[in-house]
Amino acid sequence: MDAGRLAGIAIFSGLSKGDLQKLAGWTDELSVPAGYELAREGEFAHEFFVIQDGTATVLQGGTELAQLVPGDFFGEIGLLETERRTASVVASTPMELIVMFGREFKQMEKEMPSVADRVRSAIRARLDA
Repeated sequence: MDAGRLAGIAIFSGLSKGDLQKLAGWTDELSVPAGYELAREGEFAHEFFVIQDGTATVLQGGTELAQLVPGDFFGEIGLLETERRTASVVASTPMELIVMFGREFKQMEKEMPSVADRVRSAIRARLDA
């Protein structure tokens, strides 16, 4: 993953070059076609995703909750709060994503508290909605 591309994503803004390089080592890029199910409600959570390009639909109990666009992220609730996915996420269009697995996500949370604070803030907003 290119650290320069991470710098342009809101959740990672303000990180030092060193932190961006470290983050780049913890992430991979993923391309998926429209219709691909990225997360399934009720299943164990193993990844955190950030959308680089494309859109996705968030579904809970078959009801659409939201549309996600570039810069949005998902998967954090299952990794940090519930262990299981609270909703399904399906690619609405072909997508380019940044993916981070649980172990690296927890390392990021420890070493980059500013990112962890942004993620925790998003969790509170999503669970209160």
